Amino acid sequence: MRTQVVIVGGGPSGLLLSQLLLKSGIESIVLERKTKDYVLSRIRAGILEQGFVNLMREAGVSERMDAEGFNHDGTLIAAENATFRIDFVKHTGTPVMVYGQTEVTRDLYAAREAAGGKIVYETENVIIHDAKTDAPYVTFTTGGQAQRIDCDYVAGCDGFHGVSRRTIPTDVRREYEKVYPFGWLGILSETPPVDDELIYASSERGFALCSMRNASLSRYYVQCPLTDKVEDWSDQAFWDELKRRIPDEAADKLITGPSIEKSIAPLRSFVTEPMQWGRLFLCGDAAHIVPPTGAKGLNTAASDIHYLYHALRDHYLDKSDEGIARYSAKALARVWKAERFSWWMTTLLHHFPDQTEFDLKMQQADIAFLRDNEAAQKAMAENYVGLPY
Repeated sequence: MRTQVVIVGGGPSGLLLSQLLLKSGIESIVLERKTKDYVLSRIRAGILEQGFVNLMREAGVSERMDAEGFNHDGTLIAAENATFRIDFVKHTGTPVMVYGQTEVTRDLYAAREAAGGKIVYETENVIIHDAKTDAPYVTFTTGGQAQRIDCDYVAGCDGFHGVSRRTIPTDVRREYEKVYPFGWLGILSETPPVDDELIYASSERGFALCSMRNASLSRYYVQCPLTDKVEDWSDQAFWDELKRRIPDEAADKLITGPSIEKSIAPLRSFVTEPMQWGRLFLCGDAAHIVPPTGAKGLNTAASDIHYLYHALRDHYLDKSDEGIARYSAKALARVWKAERFSWWMTTLLHHFPDQTEFDLKMQQADIAFLRDNEAAQKAMAENYVGLPY
C-alpha cells in the first residue's frame, strides 16, 4: 500500500487530522490498535476550546456538535463553602463548549466512513521505519497478515503508550515529567448536573469537580489517594464524599443515582521534546500529558493537529515546507503554556500530602486573589478558553 500520510492512532486527534487532510485532497490511512467499539467506550473530557470547535467546523463534522453542545460562558470556583464565578465571555468574548470526547470521536468516525477513508483496526506490531529519510514506511500486522504502507509522512497520534514517541531515539528526545501524589475518582451518572456551569471546589478534604456531558448526564470527580481502588468506593460513599467537598448550596440540590461508569485516573504532567524527528510528527498524548484540572488534554492535541494540518497543507498545496520545519517549535511553545496553566490549577485547588500550614495559607491567599482581582480572572479566562494558535 501507499499513501501520503500514515496516521498511527484512531482516536479523536488522528481522526480529526485525517478528516482535515481529506478536505484538502491529501490522502491518509489511519491505523488503530483497538476496535472502533473499544475506542468509543473510553470516557474522556468534554470541554472544547473555541479553536477545537473551529477545527471541527473546518473539517465539516460540526453539525451534531453545534446542535447538541452547550456553550459555557464561565465557571465556578468554590472554597471555604463560598463560590465565585470566572466570566469567560466578559474577559475574553469567548465561551467554551461542553460536548463529550466520545461524541466528537463518533462524529469523526461517521465522517471518515462516509467519505470512504481507510481505517485499519486491530493493528499489532506497528513499526515506523526510515523516518529520517525521504521514504518512510510503516509495517504492522492485522488479522495475522503482515502489511506495509509506504508514505511521505507519519503522524504519531497513538497516545502516551504508543510506538511513535519511542521511535525517536533516546539520545534525541528529552522528557520532562511531574507525577502528582493523588488521582481523580470519577463517576458518570444519568442525573441532571448540579449546576449549569462547572464547579471547581477546593476543600480541606481535597479537590472535587462537578461537570456534565448534557442535561441528563453528569460527570463528577473527587481527589483520592493513589492507593485507592475503584472497588473501595461504593456509589453512596462517593456521593457522601462529594457533598462534603462542595458548597452546602450545591450539596443540598445535588441529585444522585447509580453510576454507569467509575474509574480512577492518576495525574501527571509530561512533555517530550522534540515533537518531530525527520518525517515523523508527534501529536497529542504521544508528546504531552496534562492533569485534567485545566481541561487541556484534548485541546492541546487539537492545537498540534492545527499546526500539523496547516504544515502538510502548505507542503502539498503551496510547495512550502516552512510549516513542517517549524512544527515542533510552534507546537511546543503552546504546549508548555497549557502545561503551566494545568499545573497552576492543580496546585491551586488540590491538597498535597506534604503541605505545611504555610503552604495552605499561600493556597488560600492565591484563591482569594483570584476571587478579588479582575486581572487574575482575565488571565485565568484567557487560558481556560484557549490561547490563540
